[in-house]
Formats: sequence, structure tokens, C-alpha cells
Amino acid sequence: MNKLFPQILHHGALQGVTGSCHELRLSEQDGILVDCGLFQGEEAEGLNGLSQTIDFPVGHIKALVVSHVHIDHVGRIPYLLAAGFEGPIYCSDPSALLLPLVLEDAVKVGFTRDRRLIEGFLKRLQKMIVPLPYGHWQAIKTDADVRLDIKLQPAGHILGSAYVECEVRQSSVVRCPLCKTADYGLRTTDVQRELRIVFSGDLGAPYAPLLPAPRSPYRADVLVLEATYGDRLHEGRRERRKKLRRIIERALQDRGVVLVPAFSIGRTQELLYELEEIVHRQRDRAAGAGLPWDELEIIVDSPLASRFTEAYRQLRPYWDAEARRKVRAGRHPLSFEQLTTIDSHADHQQAVAYLQKTARPCVVIAASGMCSGGRIVNYLKALIGDARTDVLFVGYQAVGTPGRDIQVYGPRGGYVVFDGQRYPIRAGIHTIGGYSAHADQQNLINFVRRMRHRPHTVRLVHGDAGAKKDLAARLQQAIPGLLVEIP
Repeated sequence: MNKLFPQILHHGALQGVTGSCHELRLSEQDGILVDCGLFQGEEAEGLNGLSQTIDFPVGHIKALVVSHVHIDHVGRIPYLLAAGFEGPIYCSDPSALLLPLVLEDAVKVGFTRDRRLIEGFLKRLQKMIVPLPYGHWQAIKTDADVRLDIKLQPAGHILGSAYVECEVRQSSVVRCPLCKTADYGLRTTDVQRELRIVFSGDLGAPYAPLLPAPRSPYRADVLVLEATYGDRLHEGRRERRKKLRRIIERALQDRGVVLVPAFSIGRTQELLYELEEIVHRQRDRAAGAGLPWDELEIIVDSPLASRFTEAYRQLRPYWDAEARRKVRAGRHPLSFEQLTTIDSHADHQQAVAYLQKTARPCVVIAASGMCSGGRIVNYLKALIGDARTDVLFVGYQAVGTPGRDIQVYGPRGGYVVFDGQRYPIRAGIHTIGGYSAHADQQNLINFVRRMRHRPHTVRLVHGDAGAKKDLAARLQQAIPGLLVEIP
């Protein structure tokens, strides 16, 4: 049976928000992947132990394009290489620096701690990485009578994040299965046909700390769009900074510990940036009972986060104008006086034990962001049963993760399970959705509306069912005639 090409296939982030992996299939012989991430939480559990395997053919995959280096977008790359993929890995210049750090940690956690094996993997990975400057068209080598060029544009999600523009040119005139009529969305250039397909990756919210806001592409015929926060709106940056300050001040009135689960890359650096701004503005005010803001210790307990923060400092040319102005004024948004970093496991254990014994007032930022592993779990085990403790969520908590359980059941006096043991939740639980690195519903709609040539089809991925359904309705209301697919 003849197949119609191009096709868009999904190998993850279809029924939820993790495991992002999308394939643009150009012919029987040609295709590319956009991202190859890990499944997490309930989505991983539902796959019966197969959550990290590559269960699709890779022999025809000519390239992997990485939108950004969060683990739910890149964590299956070691499995992809083990499955036989040998093509180039295209990513932005900042992502080229950050990706080996992420995958080194992933290999240690999921594969081996044998240094020789890890170094062998990293050496192979470095040979495959091809950094691309933003706004540069890159040709992808294909075998069939089809041409593909890709271009990365800033997505404003984390440093180095990108959305991916794909231009497909076919010499023969065939009905495109991504279009609803034979020529709809296709442009004629002599005997060729062109189709512009855009993969959003994860889009950031405007006015996010450190990063320039994403700008819509000039054109898309088909858009594969994330829908993480497709059913809600974020607070403005000024409001959420005030909320962050007030939550910390209220939490520290009983001189307890404020725990902030945060991803090592992106969220941690944004929080440090905002906390430095609060300390700078409020240094003469009290953060808690008898504790001035400029004496409040802020602890980052994550070797990986420390390495990423150092990488962020190296990548200052990619910071937004506001952040660069602060540096010129002599401020240090990611390395200020009140900041303490903990690297070694022994120091981490001592910090947990000390805070459990004394409840010394401080803010602790530690991974993982969804409390599904990492050092934050040890802090939660030790402190979540203490009423003086406060837990502050600043990012999305996927269904089935301990973070979601704490968020939902904590205010009800419930419990959370770590390593098969129940831990009663007596800590105060807070959420600031505005600090998500994801665009909200209106941001996503604006991303589509602000294109000069809008897509005829939008396919929603990377979102829970309710978020996708709500966003689909809002998109169709905002752009009459737009076809919105929920695969």
C-alpha cells in the first residue's frame, strides 16, 4: 500500500506532558526526530517498564533535533544511540554546552556509574552534536526526492531552548496528508511544492527572568504545539515576584525552612535571579521574625544545578537586556552574597540533619522539580512532617508524581509516599504557577495569532487531556476556520 508523505508521528508526550519525541517522516527512507525524552510519573508507570525504550524503527532517521535539554525532551537519547542511531544531533549553541551535562547525569542515574563507560558515551555524543545558531537554515541530507531544511528560533523556555521550523520541498505533486486539500498550505516554486511545519518544543512565557520572549515565526502551514498550560493563565511577573516575597516572609514567621523543588536547569536559575532582585530591593526589611532579607541564606543543594548555573554565567551573551544591565551595574544575579551551594553528598546529608534538628530559617532549592528523585526527597522526608516547614512549588507537577500528591493532598492533611513509606504532610503547601517556564493559554494563542501566515492545522501535544481540549476550543474561537487536532 502506498503511503502519503510527509507524516507526523508521535513517540511520546501524546497523552501527557513527558516523553516528548516527535517524528517528521518524509519518505520510506527519510525522517527526523524532534526531541527524545524520558517519560515520568504516571505516564512512565503506565508503560509497564518500557517507558524509556525506543519502540520504533530508527534506521531511516537522518537526524535528531533537540528543542531544549530538559530530561523529558532528551532523556531517551542514550537509548536512541543504543538502538543504532548514528546521525547528527542538531541543537542551539547554548544547548550544545548544556546537553552533555544533562545526559552525563542521566547516564549515571539510569545506566552506570562506571567512569570509563560514561566518558565513552560522552565522547561519542560530542562527536554527534552539531550546534546551530538561531535563525540559520540547515539542510538535512535525505535519500528520497525530497528536501528538508530546518531552522531553530528562540523559544524563551530555558537558556538555549528553540522551536523548530521545517521546510519540506517535494518535486512531485502529491496530495499531502497534513493538508485538507491537495494544495492547501503548499506554495508553488516552479515544479516544487513547499510545506512549512513548525514544532513548538516548549514555549516560554513573556517577561521570564533572564530570557528574551519568544517571537512567532513568519509562517507555518502545520504547527505541532505544546499545551502544558493550555487551560490556565499565569500571573504577571511583578505580581508573582510579590507573591514569592510574601510567601517566603509568611513562611519564615515561624522561622522554619522553605523547600523549593526545582529543576536543575532553567527554574533554579530563574529563581536565583528573582531572589537576588528581592534581596536587592528589600534588604532593609525583615524576611521573617528577627531575620533581615540580606541575612537570609538561600541554599542550592544540587551539584548539577551548580554546574548549570556556572554554564548560565558563561552564556551571558544569550541573557536578555535587563539581565545584562544588572551585570554592567555590578550586580551578580546568579552568584550573590546570600547564596550557598552544596555539592558533596556528605555535605548534603549534614545539611538535612542540621535543618531537621534546628529548623534554621532558610530557603532550600533542590531537584527534582516533581519530587520524583534527587536531593529534595531527603529534605521532604526529614521536614515535611514539621508544621514550621513550607513547601513552595513553582513548576508543573505531572499526575502520578510525589509533587502532585503533595500539592493535592497536603492542604487536606494527607500524606505522600517515598520509597514505599508514608510521610504525613504537616508543612504548609504553596504554589506559584506564574513561575512556570511554560507559556500560558493566552501566550500560546498569541504565538499562533501573531504569525503573518497562520497555519491551517494545529496539532496539540504535551498536555493533559483537559488542557488540550480547553486550548483547542479557545484557538478555534480566536482563529475561525483553524483546524485543531488532538491526536
